[in-house]
Amino acid sequence: MAVGVFDLFSIGIGPSSSHTVGPMRAAAVFAEELKASGGLGSVAGLRVDLYGSLAATGHGHGTMTAILLGLEGFHPELILPGEVEERLASIAETGVLNLAGAGGQGVPLPYGVKDMVLRPLTVLPRHTNGMTFTVTDAAGEVLHAATFFSVGGGFIVREGEEDAAQQELEASKQELPLPFRTAAELLAHCRDTGLGIADVMLVNEKASRTGEEIRAGLLQIWSVMENCVATSLKRSGVLPGGLNVRRRAPDWYERLKKESANPGGDSQDRDAAWDAGPFDPRYWQEWVNLVALAVNEENATGGRVVTAPTNGAAGIIPAVLFYALHFAPGMDKATRQDRDGVVVRFLLAAGAVGVLYKEQASISGAEVGCQGEVGSASSMAAAGLAEVMGGSPAQVENAAEIAMEHNLGLTCDPIGGLVQVPCIERNAIAAAKAINAAKMALWGDGTHRVSLDEVIITMRETGKDMSDKYKETAMGGLAVNVVEC
Repeated sequence: MAVGVFDLFSIGIGPSSSHTVGPMRAAAVFAEELKASGGLGSVAGLRVDLYGSLAATGHGHGTMTAILLGLEGFHPELILPGEVEERLASIAETGVLNLAGAGGQGVPLPYGVKDMVLRPLTVLPRHTNGMTFTVTDAAGEVLHAATFFSVGGGFIVREGEEDAAQQELEASKQELPLPFRTAAELLAHCRDTGLGIADVMLVNEKASRTGEEIRAGLLQIWSVMENCVATSLKRSGVLPGGLNVRRRAPDWYERLKKESANPGGDSQDRDAAWDAGPFDPRYWQEWVNLVALAVNEENATGGRVVTAPTNGAAGIIPAVLFYALHFAPGMDKATRQDRDGVVVRFLLAAGAVGVLYKEQASISGAEVGCQGEVGSASSMAAAGLAEVMGGSPAQVENAAEIAMEHNLGLTCDPIGGLVQVPCIERNAIAAAKAINAAKMALWGDGTHRVSLDEVIITMRETGKDMSDKYKETAMGGLAVNVVEC
């Protein structure tokens, strides 16, 4: 199927869409195939091989534990945090994996993280995030084997089916009322129909869902983002993983409640609802920073987040959308219906730009560096904000271009392979970039020297030229120049 807004914004668990969500999804697909084949009862042995970036940073990204959950039959969009903790604790305590056992009878196998085969220096031809699953019978004969690639944003591709998948994708795109692969094609649809960018995306989404389903689905996505922040603000202490990174969002929130007083009134009591307003506009950036940090601290915890379009960049779009709802002109008088409309239009416009990155480049940090994750998210957020602030299609495209132009070359070099340093702060910085990009575009008339398409292609080519040690391998940059504590 053609990439849609619900592919780019999907519910999963942290800390990484490419290293946690994708591998879990691939393992779950493998388990379901095995179960459907009727050969589950004959399984006596299991082997998992991880290649390239998955092997290099898998421990820090929770790849191995995510795969264990997937092999048990759990899907990232459905599993609850409590189930994650319960099943991983059971596997660790007993040393037994219940293969394809989620929701029914599985096969108990003595298997754990230590049994996975890591090949960090071996990169398969299709993508650096490769994984192979193999099951054998009591005689050692292979019953079923499959290789998958996690290509960013939770998307997976099966080896040997790349061409068929691409053909299916192209065919499904042609069935869309207003198909587009480039920003030029998207803007042409806007000119020909008189529609905005969010409206073009909505027309295409209606090819597979009703308008009410789309609206309800996008509001649910925003609800999960809000709940992610609320959950994060209730946590304290340091983040897991060994870096001893202190959670800052809860303390920042307490300080903001005291300092961000309602203009002309007293400080607001926001204990019942963390996002209750109104808000002092002098503190808009502090609130944006708070939302971005809270989401990514929750992501680093392995909590429930929305890929936007990836987990490593999950805080940018919620932070900028929060700005749109609470600090954009006129929102102080907005009704609940008005706010819901802003959420829907914002996510549709952001999703349209996300499609461009998926079509022409990549949103995988392991493939093109962090410019593909944080850069894409910043660009999408800038487009969403420009859209809901009344921007023309040309201004929205300009906002997306400005944001990515100033994220070009961004490396992915997480310390310890953890999605913590520099990832968490980077989301806050990129959210501010997105807001500035939208404001700059809205002060222009939409004309600009460099097109969004040119910037996307430049990002793709920059990613190809970038040394592998700066692409989510923890082998360069901050990952090796900072002494771990």
